[in-house]
Amino acid sequence: MTKIKTRTEHDSMGTMTVPAEVLYGASTQRAVLNFPISGRAVGHEVIHAFALLKRAAAETNHELGRLTQKRRRLIVKACTEIATTLDGEEDSREAMMRNFPVDVFQTGSGTSSNMNANEVISNMACLAAGAKIGAQDPVHPNDHVNLGQSSNDTFPTAMQVAACIQIRSTLIPALKKLSRTLHRKAKSFDGIVKIGRTHLQDATPIRLGQEFSGYAAQADYAIARAERAITAMATNLPIGGTAVGTGINTHPRFGKAVSARLSKATGVRFQEAANHFEAQATRDCVVEAHGLLRTISISLSKIASDIRLMGSGPRCSWSELVLPELQPGSSIMPGKVNPVLVETVMQVCAQIEGNDVTIGVGAMGGIGSLMELNVSMPCMAERMLETIRLLSNASAVFADNCVAGLKADKRRIAASVEQSLMLGTALVPVIGYNRAAEIAHHAHESGQTIREYCLANNILDAKTLDKVLDISGMTQPQ
Repeated sequence: MTKIKTRTEHDSMGTMTVPAEVLYGASTQRAVLNFPISGRAVGHEVIHAFALLKRAAAETNHELGRLTQKRRRLIVKACTEIATTLDGEEDSREAMMRNFPVDVFQTGSGTSSNMNANEVISNMACLAAGAKIGAQDPVHPNDHVNLGQSSNDTFPTAMQVAACIQIRSTLIPALKKLSRTLHRKAKSFDGIVKIGRTHLQDATPIRLGQEFSGYAAQADYAIARAERAITAMATNLPIGGTAVGTGINTHPRFGKAVSARLSKATGVRFQEAANHFEAQATRDCVVEAHGLLRTISISLSKIASDIRLMGSGPRCSWSELVLPELQPGSSIMPGKVNPVLVETVMQVCAQIEGNDVTIGVGAMGGIGSLMELNVSMPCMAERMLETIRLLSNASAVFADNCVAGLKADKRRIAASVEQSLMLGTALVPVIGYNRAAEIAHHAHESGQTIREYCLANNILDAKTLDKVLDISGMTQPQ
């Protein structure tokens, strides 16, 4: 058995034995030993945000005369390397993330992750300066990397920055793709008149394109909601509040200057919180943002569900839509093909409902939000980022592999429309509601269509019926 090489690191509690090859130090190792809970480390998106934040903090502290040029340069170099690597190829990202092993289920303030970032940056800076790893000189994890900061304002800032970046870079492009695809389908289906349904019962005719225009509008509203989710978090950064929101041990201009640098680095318009006591004692902005993402998820579930219903069949149900055939649907029924992507989307939406509950409970008073600090942040951050990732992937795949390939069964649709008793609604302006209802009941009992019953019983002549029962005309105000 190969013996693992180790080194000894120091923190405020004493010494710790740390694996020799890693860049973190004693505080991180304590967290690794204390929290063997899920095996899931805090996500690379949060660590990437921490790197951007610590870089902005170093540049700001230097500008404010609190950090030397040498230390600024070393910290900025280390942070840039971390951020660039985590933005790069998966293999390199995984290698870098081995230095950030702290479990999601840790101290609720994210202190262990903040110290993990401080230690890695310090050690990278020391190595770059020619010092030994763990030297803490010329760059100390607390005195320099964490200068003017607290875990209590850095972790909530990092989780908000990470979420905003991911919404902008992955979710909004995926929603725009879905919107474009749905708009194209709405246009191509606009000449197809089908029977509408309310309460899952036959209703008056509607154009298939009109139905899809509704789905396209949902996707458009989803894009706007995603933008509002960014705004909810980006305009309320806790940085500058330090321990309890008072800003102890930081410069009065620190929070505003760091927010400005984060804006420049990311392209997202970040702003320091107007009230640091609210920003650190609550996670209301995250609850609001996730609520908007949940609404997007619910919209997606509606679109997917309707497509599944209209595609049900192929012979013994509605069969109005023909869904792309992606894979065999049964291990026992030959030829069966299932709406697999729709089911994938529906499961994603179910998971997001659970994420919303977790975030809501994590932000509640008496549970996560206690006096001057929320203490459920790492878990909330993970759930938020998972929601963004799931929505992004599901929207893009649904657009490409399902919606884009949808076809309409025009023959089946036309036959269903002609059979509908709800065409009798168009008779109301001509013969009145009561008589139209009577005709519908009699036609149903006799198995005739509305047209057939009216002709057989000399209620209206063929020419009048052609005009009154014009199904295209029924799909718009008259």
